[in-house]
Amino acid sequence: MSKNTVKLRSTMLGEGRPKMAVPITGTTESELVKQATKAREAGADLIEWRIDYFEGVQDEAQLTKVGDSLREALGETALLVTFRTMSEGGELELSDDDYFEICKKVLAGNYADALDVERYHDETKVKAVVEAAHANGVKVVMSNHHFHETPDEADIVARLTSMAEFGADVPKIAVMPTSVDDVLTLLTATHEANEKLDQPIITMSMGDLGKVSRLSGEVFGSCLTFATVGAASAPGQISLAHLKNELEDLKLS
Repeated sequence: MSKNTVKLRSTMLGEGRPKMAVPITGTTESELVKQATKAREAGADLIEWRIDYFEGVQDEAQLTKVGDSLREALGETALLVTFRTMSEGGELELSDDDYFEICKKVLAGNYADALDVERYHDETKVKAVVEAAHANGVKVVMSNHHFHETPDEADIVARLTSMAEFGADVPKIAVMPTSVDDVLTLLTATHEANEKLDQPIITMSMGDLGKVSRLSGEVFGSCLTFATVGAASAPGQISLAHLKNELEDLKLS
C-alpha cells in the first residue's frame, strides 16, 4: 500500500527513519526561545511547544507573541503546538470549551505548522477544529494518552483508525506498559495500524520498559519519536544526542 507522507516545512513524516521531536516546556517567552534554539541547534527535526506549561496560555496576545518569537528562532524547523489536558498527562485543568478556545487561538496566530488535537473530547468540536486547522494550512496530529495502562491490540488499532476517520493527518497514541507483553502489544498494534492506514502514525510505549518503542519506529511503523534536550515531558524519553545514533544504527538499508 502506498502511504501518504506529511510535510512539515523541511521535515517529511512517513518516509525513511523516524523523525525526532523535542518538546519545550518553558513557562516564559525567554525560557521557550532558549529551549527551542538549543533543540534546533542539537538537530531536532521538529519542536513541540507544550503550551499547557506556558504561564500566558489563556491570553491570546501573549500566546501569539511567543509563537511569533519561536517561529523566528526556529527558521525552517517545524513547530507542533500542543495543549495537553490534565486527564491525558498535561499541566493545567481546563474545561472542554476552554481547550477548544485555545486551539482556535493557536490557529489564529498563524505560527504553528501542526496542532495536536486530543481525540476524546466532544466529537463535533473535534471535527470542527480539524476543519479549521486544515482551512489554515495546519496539519493535525490527533492524540490519545494512557498513563496507567496499555489497551489491547484491537483497541489501539481502533483508536488510531478512528483518528484517521476524524481527519487526522497523523494519528498518535501513547500507552504505559506494566509488562513486556504490553510493549509487544503496542508494537504489534503499531505494525497492524501502519499496514491498514494511509496516514503515517506515531506510537510509543512509555517508561523504561517501553524505551525500545522509541527506537524501533522504522521497523514497526511509527514516524516520529520524542527526545529530550534538557527536561523530559513524558516518562522514558531519550536524549536527542543518544537517539540520533541509535536510530542511525537501527536504520533499514
